Amino acid sequence: MGIIERIKEIEAEMARTQKNKATEYHLGQLKAKIAKLRTQLLEPPKGSSGGGDGFEVTKFGHGRVALIGFPSVGKSTLLTMLTGTHSEAASYEFTTLTCIPGIIHYNDTKIQLLDLPGIIEGASEGKGRGRQVIAVAKSSDIVLMVLDASKSEGHRQILTKELEAVGLRLNKKPPQIYFKKKKTGGISFNSTCTLTHVDEKLCYQILHEYKIHNAELLFREDATVDDLIDVIEGNRKYMKCVYVYNKIDVIGIDDVDKLARQPNSVVISCNLKLNFDRLLAKMWEEMGLVRVYTKPQGQQPDFGDPVVLSSDRGGCTVGDFCNHIHRSLVKEVKYVLVWGTSARHYPQHCGLGNVLNDEDVVQIVKKKDKEGEGRGRFKSHSTDPARISDRVKKAPLKQ
Repeated sequence: MGIIERIKEIEAEMARTQKNKATEYHLGQLKAKIAKLRTQLLEPPKGSSGGGDGFEVTKFGHGRVALIGFPSVGKSTLLTMLTGTHSEAASYEFTTLTCIPGIIHYNDTKIQLLDLPGIIEGASEGKGRGRQVIAVAKSSDIVLMVLDASKSEGHRQILTKELEAVGLRLNKKPPQIYFKKKKTGGISFNSTCTLTHVDEKLCYQILHEYKIHNAELLFREDATVDDLIDVIEGNRKYMKCVYVYNKIDVIGIDDVDKLARQPNSVVISCNLKLNFDRLLAKMWEEMGLVRVYTKPQGQQPDFGDPVVLSSDRGGCTVGDFCNHIHRSLVKEVKYVLVWGTSARHYPQHCGLGNVLNDEDVVQIVKKKDKEGEGRGRFKSHSTDPARISDRVKKAPLKQ
């Protein structure tokens, strides 16, 4: 029996099992088995060289956004409208067969937009090149899930289920669970809050399913069984997702209003070119890019080419800003002057740990070289040796 058949058999057993206090331990073990099998399904087959037939493209710009959705929902048209890059669009499904990149120039930044082939139900099992599409989506900063507003709401649940099956968690934060394997000492179970979804016995059974008998486990929040399994697996990626409902020109205004009020959702129309500005603003807000402008000493700030930072790509502190310019710059910094919303007054002397906000202006003052601090009588650094024994003795006076 293959891995996919075993997963379907366990899912059928979970569907037959009633959910109550008596069966929650059994259901927890079944969930752990499915998670292990899906991890094996994502691993490359033994004996393979590792090179696949994926269509990964080189990262470019300050951020990466992936378009995911069913066939014929308007992904290629949206890419052409936003970037100007031509992506073939037709009335039949699966027009796009490979990954087509484009560049969005927005707020003095360059954002890479990827048009991916449409995925279908069963993509996590490899149907319709689904694994390659999801692998490219994993390498992006956020996901734009393009949906057809005229079709049923079930498409959103199907796509979310397929992405979660391969370890993508959309619009979720990592669970506050501390987990560490040990060599000896058994399992140490603690919690800082009241647990309503799991208990100590269930955690022991799930850990034994993974053949873990020595570990530390600390719950800092009321987490579920799925959260515990995600922490044990350790290969989950938590990403932000914006749900883009296209083709709103074919439905009523009440349906448009209902879709627009859902969280993390934007309604657009590629046919009538409606609401693109709101889509770009929402995408910018979710990516959390921070533009920092540089100011040389005694000169005006350079507002032409900002340094773009992100909390997902290195961080947004002054030290991260210095590392972005050059790695050796951190050692030479004496202090930093900051103008902007992150400063309490203008300018503010800041250290390397200060967090920068969008459109801040930064001036870096470097340490001066001790040898060049002055000349002649203004010289503050003496060249005399530090020890008396190292001084050159004067010649004795002539008698």
